[in-house]
Amino acid sequence: QSQLVESGGGLVQPGGSLRLSCLGDRLTLKFRSIAWFRQVSGKEREGIACISAGGGSTRYADAVRGRFTISRDDAKNTVDLQMNSLKLEDTGTYFCARDVISACREPWDTAGYANWGQGTRVAVSS
Repeated sequence: QSQLVESGGGLVQPGGSLRLSCLGDRLTLKFRSIAWFRQVSGKEREGIACISAGGGSTRYADAVRGRFTISRDDAKNTVDLQMNSLKLEDTGTYFCARDVISACREPWDTAGYANWGQGTRVAVSS
């Protein structure tokens, strides 16, 4: 069964860094935009970073811009999210998603994404 697999979550102190990775398992990422979403308990899933097919365009939510960097390695079929200067409010479950289009969609609607991973948990705590 083709799927997205996230990894790299964990517990980190405020100000620390984590690098999340999204692997396409029998699912090609190369020709689609890929996004990372974050969900906090009791709240809707929110888009935080997106990268277009080919990597020429990226998009970030205001809350993470300047701290997070999304990148892709099509040879490895992965999309990573480097998270620096982590804050308490970055705590949540992080999901990667593959869109049905090559560009980062506008508006950032979860309904457009055809494939989702199971999520990886990030906890920022002192």
